[in-house]
Amino acid sequence: MFTLNDKVAIVTGSGSEKGIGRTIALTLAEQGASIVVADMNPAGIWDTVEAITENGGKAIGVEVNVTNKESVDQMVAKTLEAFGRIDILVNNAGISQKVTVEDMTLEDMTRVFNVNMFGLFLCTQAVLATMKKQQYGRIISLSSVSAKRGGGVFGGAHYSASKAAVLGFSKNLAREVGQDGITVNCVAPGLVNTDIWKSLPEEDAKKVIDSIPMARPGETREIAATIAFLASQEASYITGEEIDINGGSHMD
Repeated sequence: MFTLNDKVAIVTGSGSEKGIGRTIALTLAEQGASIVVADMNPAGIWDTVEAITENGGKAIGVEVNVTNKESVDQMVAKTLEAFGRIDILVNNAGISQKVTVEDMTLEDMTRVFNVNMFGLFLCTQAVLATMKKQQYGRIISLSSVSAKRGGGVFGGAHYSASKAAVLGFSKNLAREVGQDGITVNCVAPGLVNTDIWKSLPEEDAKKVIDSIPMARPGETREIAATIAFLASQEASYITGEEIDINGGSHMD
């Protein structure tokens, strides 16, 4: 239905073998985009790059710390040096921690917000000038079902709060840059079949599955397919929205 030919996409947090980010990078590449695989894990970066290029796609790897402005600016500079433009930013990098508010420390709160919200801010801010110059851009950020229903399986209150902040930030930005040809949207996944899910004790896993109307976790390809659509020209009139991908575990 659509193509991402001649588009350039940065996908943060795309180095993990079983993570959503790698599937997003592979999916966008399959649709024709050139990919910047951005992560803190050098080995994971090159594994993703290799997977893309072996499938006939174009990709470079950039080691980045999204919480560091200089590192983020270098990522953008390397992208422009390699491809000359930036069309798509997928803010996927994120961390979680299962801890109660009573046991949470300020350092816990700061660490989660530094990655999930402040890192997302730095990456987004860094690509805006290029996208405005192009009069074209797609910014897609990963929030979470936890942001909307107040908690989930793995994260604490700081995780839920940081992912809720992503929604508010994105809606405001969508208003700021709508006339510049830039759309800003979020996806809010529920439980996804990754290594974290597989590590749950059987009893806990059953409770989670019982709470999902579709009675299964989502697959990373299902998240990636939605992001590919939001990155496309066909989604050009969708902005300031979040799309729930949770099997019915939360319904607005």
